[in-house]
Amino acid sequence: MDHIEAFDKKLNIFLEDLFGKRDSRVRGWLLLDSCLPTLSFTALYLLLIYFGQIYMKNRTAYSLKKVLLVYNFVVTMLSFYMLIELILSTWTAGYRLQCQNLNSAGDGDIRVAKVLWWYYFSKLIEFLDTVFFVLRKKNNQITFLHVYHHASMFNIWWCVLNWIPCGQSFFGPLLNSFIHVLMYSYYGLSTIPSMHKYLWWKKYLTQAQLLQFLMTITHTLSAAVYPCGFPLGCLLFQSSYMMTLVILFVNFYIQVCTVVE
Repeated sequence: MDHIEAFDKKLNIFLEDLFGKRDSRVRGWLLLDSCLPTLSFTALYLLLIYFGQIYMKNRTAYSLKKVLLVYNFVVTMLSFYMLIELILSTWTAGYRLQCQNLNSAGDGDIRVAKVLWWYYFSKLIEFLDTVFFVLRKKNNQITFLHVYHHASMFNIWWCVLNWIPCGQSFFGPLLNSFIHVLMYSYYGLSTIPSMHKYLWWKKYLTQAQLLQFLMTITHTLSAAVYPCGFPLGCLLFQSSYMMTLVILFVNFYIQVCTVVE
């Protein structure tokens, strides 16, 4: 235990040396004070994928229809809550769309940070997406894009909450929450056979995700061109990361179109 605590202390000191002093407003919030829980959950996620597929190789796939219906409903409702709360909290705080710094809205910044903590936590919940793929033997769905996106987002948002938990950080989660309302609604409805004929809009989901990424990149870079005090390094990192998602999603979209044709 002492070795773990010593390693945790050194790791957190290293991160503060690398990124600077953390935002004191989120100290003590669940899972944020140390990066070890986030790293541990990520490692467990990757191990479950690897060993889960081995375990399921010669076993019958689980249906999980009722579980999926409940799960997708819960994630849809959580996404809807985050969408509405982000709109209300940023509007009430007087946030600017083009660029918003980290410290000018007082209690409004705290309210935004609280919603973004739920956004970070939702990325842990969404690890279940992949676990359900494993149990249902949908291994074709467990792509590099899927695993990379899920694992990286959870860790990136731990950093966001510790160093830039409000301000300009609100825009991507707002768009993503809207996309997830659509996406998890589709997943939930797809578990009901009688609803399949109404799900014609499936093909537009990937297009909507790509549009979301491009809008986030544009919004992020606008704050670099016309700065407001938000850390430039964070803006450049976010833009670079979002470009990796654009490239991977475009490749996925092309492959899907080729299969359909």
